[in-house]
Amino acid sequence: MIVDDEADVCFLLGSILRNRNLQTSYVNSISEAKQALQKDIPSIVFLDNHLPDGFGINFIGEIKKFDPSIKIVMITAHDTTSDKANAFKEGADYFIGKPFTKDNIFNAIERL
Repeated sequence: MIVDDEADVCFLLGSILRNRNLQTSYVNSISEAKQALQKDIPSIVFLDNHLPDGFGINFIGEIKKFDPSIKIVMITAHDTTSDKANAFKEGADYFIGKPFTKDNIFNAIERL
């Protein structure tokens, strides 16, 4: 599942993931992600940090409550050392700064 408020990012990331024969879905906010997680548990969540209804980093713990085995890849334009450290502290499994490349995404999938 992709959680990002930018439609072009959802489209690009979805295309990259489908190249690896992965099924994708996307939502544009934390509230939409909560609804989606009640219906289907993905194996990986690609999570933006700056969303219209909150910060993705604060949503990581809630995602893990749905299923602790969900892998979380934080994808954000705010790619500072402290942002990365905070994401891992909250439970992210991987961190990618924007703009990303398909190789960044493939590396994340292979490591997870």
